[in-house]
Amino acid sequence: MSPNPVRLHTWLRLQREGVPLAARADALCRALRGRPEVQQVYYLSWLEKVGIYGHEGSGQHLPPGLGDPMQASDQPLFDALAQAGRLSLDEVRGLDCWLSGRLRRAAISHGQVFDLALQPGQPGLLLVEAREGVSLDWQGWLHELLSTLLATASNLLRASPLLGHDPQPSLLLASNGDPLELNAALLALLADQPPGSVVRFLPVNHVSLVRACLEQCRAIEGVEAQFDGRILIWTFVPDPQEQRVLARCREATEQVLAEREAARARRLYRLITENTTDVISRHTPDGRFLDASPASWALLGYWPEELRGQFAQGLFHAHDLARSIQRARDALETDGYHMMTYRIRHRDGHYLWFETASRAIRETYTGAVVEVVSVSRDITARVQAEENKRRLAEVVEANTDPVLFINADDRVTYLNPAARHTLQLDEQQPMPLLSELFAPDDLLRLQAGREKAEQTGVWSADSRLQPSSGGASVPVSLVLLAHRVAGGERYYSLVARDMTERELREAQQRRHQDELAHTARLVTLGELASGIAHEINQPLAAVVNYASASQRYLHALDSNPQAADRVAQGLERITEHANHASEVIKRLRGFLRKGQRRMQALDVAEVAREAVRLCAWEASACQVVIEEQLPDNLPPVYADRVLLEQVLLNLLRNAIDANRDAHPGRASRIVLLAGQLGGGVEVGVRDQGPGLGEDELERIFTPFYTSKPDGLGLGLSMSRSIVEGFGGALVGERLEGGGLLMRCRLPQQ
Repeated sequence: MSPNPVRLHTWLRLQREGVPLAARADALCRALRGRPEVQQVYYLSWLEKVGIYGHEGSGQHLPPGLGDPMQASDQPLFDALAQAGRLSLDEVRGLDCWLSGRLRRAAISHGQVFDLALQPGQPGLLLVEAREGVSLDWQGWLHELLSTLLATASNLLRASPLLGHDPQPSLLLASNGDPLELNAALLALLADQPPGSVVRFLPVNHVSLVRACLEQCRAIEGVEAQFDGRILIWTFVPDPQEQRVLARCREATEQVLAEREAARARRLYRLITENTTDVISRHTPDGRFLDASPASWALLGYWPEELRGQFAQGLFHAHDLARSIQRARDALETDGYHMMTYRIRHRDGHYLWFETASRAIRETYTGAVVEVVSVSRDITARVQAEENKRRLAEVVEANTDPVLFINADDRVTYLNPAARHTLQLDEQQPMPLLSELFAPDDLLRLQAGREKAEQTGVWSADSRLQPSSGGASVPVSLVLLAHRVAGGERYYSLVARDMTERELREAQQRRHQDELAHTARLVTLGELASGIAHEINQPLAAVVNYASASQRYLHALDSNPQAADRVAQGLERITEHANHASEVIKRLRGFLRKGQRRMQALDVAEVAREAVRLCAWEASACQVVIEEQLPDNLPPVYADRVLLEQVLLNLLRNAIDANRDAHPGRASRIVLLAGQLGGGVEVGVRDQGPGLGEDELERIFTPFYTSKPDGLGLGLSMSRSIVEGFGGALVGERLEGGGLLMRCRLPQQ
């Protein structure tokens, strides 16, 4: 048995350098523990004042002995070692000393202790525990070797005085890159790892670096190496005369990771700034542009370079200038934040409505505002819509005809002043019930007309409006309009034109023209016929059109048994197409709006095909074929159409990028599949890309994590949030032959 030469040489150098006793003890114990015959090694120094042996170094300690610690003594052991030089552990356990009790409590019985003084003038002992079944003959030879080395260590020249006292982990490397000596700091970094581990701490090309360092006679700095999650920065300093290199390292894990995170944050900030549709700008406290994002060109017609140095207030509308600027300065000075709405001039000369949120950047010590950061967005469409709503509200309020708003539960939610006057209600009275305003027959006609209004958008009829106070009913001509709010709820507006004057005029005419009764009846009949014809013209026209379209099948009922089904199917298809056209218009209106999601029953296959059409050009450019495996009999799912399209489009585009990276310049394929799974529907996107590791499969859904050099790391994170908002799940799955399968699971309606 012989100790590891590199570690033994390192211990001997530390002994020569006179480094602290604990470091020398650790180095000696590590050198001996490297052998398979050794179970454990301890070094203890003699504490003369208390008369016991105490541990040195950072290694494992023996447990306390038996009995009262205040009465503990290792004097018998000290005397026995002074005479014999070394003792077996059986002999030590037989002595009446403190260490024997510690050995019994640690269940250590096989090995020897040596009288070995690492520190001149301070006795000590080395305890070597051998593995069971191993002979102890070699330990006598080991004692002689260590005693000889200690006796000669003080007479040897110090080979590297700086290495022993270097607080940074350091080692000497031979010209071929082999380790020669390690200092105490590097030994502490290695801990109990085998000696060969020091090579793994070095850069992978350390042999080439040592050779270049010696050949060029120059130091090489800033070489990065990674091991077990640590990042070390190495410096190689040549010693041409001895043909060796001093390698020093420092722990830089936190610094490097922080620098990388800062670089990613800067890249992300730049991508967001350059691609956002809002204008992000920096200003001096007096409003002068310091910089602006590229969105300034799309919104204002100015490139950022053109805005730098200009005053922002120079683009304001004259009516907004005085009040906006002073109010903004006061708010930024006191609160540090200000939100304002104003008009700003486009380069073409027209004005836009802008909403700007500004935040003050203050000097650290004085608190003075040194810069202002603003985010501005174009709200012209919103302002115009609000203005249109305001004007419409004014029209409804000023309308001389009664106007009523009714919800889907037949409750009146609004009455304009004309309606309150007709119904004899003041502002303090609550809204009446619809059943209180119409006779039972008229109420049934109105409810039936609501279904007609939902189909065609409008329904009209003559009726009588009954004031809730119980007065005389008022003849009215009703026009019922059906509406849908942004959230999808239905409501109806009812316009009632007062026909009292016409009714009185007709009655007076009948009284004064009795002699012309026959003629009057003909005129009245003509008027009524004209009105009735007008009222039923639209439904009759629709019935005629449907009947004429289906008449051919009805004539073939005897010869074609499927004619009746085809008539019903044709009529149902006409209805479906009409409803579908209405839904498309409403969906386009919802697509332009800003607000909450609009949940509805959707055909996943239809949405998926539309997503394929949106990215078809990109797939073609990358030589990627998208194979659709979408059945037409899938149950509907409940989701927002626009957001579901966004999720599927994101998965398809990710798959296209993966195929393009894995098959540059070659054709590849993506499979878009869907099917019914459990109580829902699953849509999958399978690519032929390089795939991902198990640890990366979950990390890809983490915000800001991305494997793309210009990516933001946000696409999948956002897609998972959208799908989970629908009550579903978005997961990734590795494929056997490479590639990735993304599964989007959605609950069935």
